[in-house]
Amino acid sequence: MKIVDLSHTMSIHTPGWVGYAGNKMYYAQNLQTVGIVAQRIETSLHAGTHFDGAMHATDGRTGDMASLPLDFLINHGVVVDLAPQVTDWSAITPEMIEKSGAEIREGDILILHTGWHKYYEGQSQQDLVRYFCYHPGPTLATLEWMLKKKIKWFGMDTGSCDHPMNTSIRTMRPDIAREFERVMGKTPADYFGTFEYVHKRSGRKVRQDVFPFHNYAFQEGLLHAENLGGDLETVVGKRCIIGAFPWRYEGLESCPCRILAIFDAGDGPVEALGDAARALVRR
Repeated sequence: MKIVDLSHTMSIHTPGWVGYAGNKMYYAQNLQTVGIVAQRIETSLHAGTHFDGAMHATDGRTGDMASLPLDFLINHGVVVDLAPQVTDWSAITPEMIEKSGAEIREGDILILHTGWHKYYEGQSQQDLVRYFCYHPGPTLATLEWMLKKKIKWFGMDTGSCDHPMNTSIRTMRPDIAREFERVMGKTPADYFGTFEYVHKRSGRKVRQDVFPFHNYAFQEGLLHAENLGGDLETVVGKRCIIGAFPWRYEGLESCPCRILAIFDAGDGPVEALGDAARALVRR
């Protein structure tokens, strides 16, 4: 069995998403005073490579990190290479994903490689404004395509799995939104339009103009991981077992995690054994 790490390292320099605080790390006890070292960290759950739970963008008492069974988090999947097809603000369509030549099967975990990880903190072409505010992002048609394909979850090497100009960045960085309008010929609001869905619990008709891959997708069970990196470029176009490993923490809406690509593990089904692995929690 061979294992490839698709995660960025974490440190006090790890950037938070636009508007989010960065990390803090400090010593609570020292070796020279009490004979043991203990450290504490403070972090956003959305710093570094992380997995977004459903309760991050939908309401209700389900969808935390402890509710995710292992055979959801770890399963067969494929790394799709989109880097040759994308540039600043590219809209990722289903046709682009299929054109990549990757073998995508129903029920896969899908990792979308855009090449944007090279602009992340500490990387060879670090440019955090470009990384968070100019990255490619999937369209609403791609969301519907993923649901039809029954994609378990997907991940991207970008600051968000929504297009940056289809998030609140368009109002947090009005200077960049104006640049988008000059380049694309439309405001972000006009370019992406609105989307509608029915609230699963109340039946309320929801009409929104930002975050479709959070609010809409999450209530449909399509979750995602953001800020992938590590040795992602070495596995583009390949099928493998893909695994995300967030904390098993009740009530946690999202979580930093390690994401791995595992090779030579066989083609048989992945099955979670035991109540803990299946996220069957007894109270």
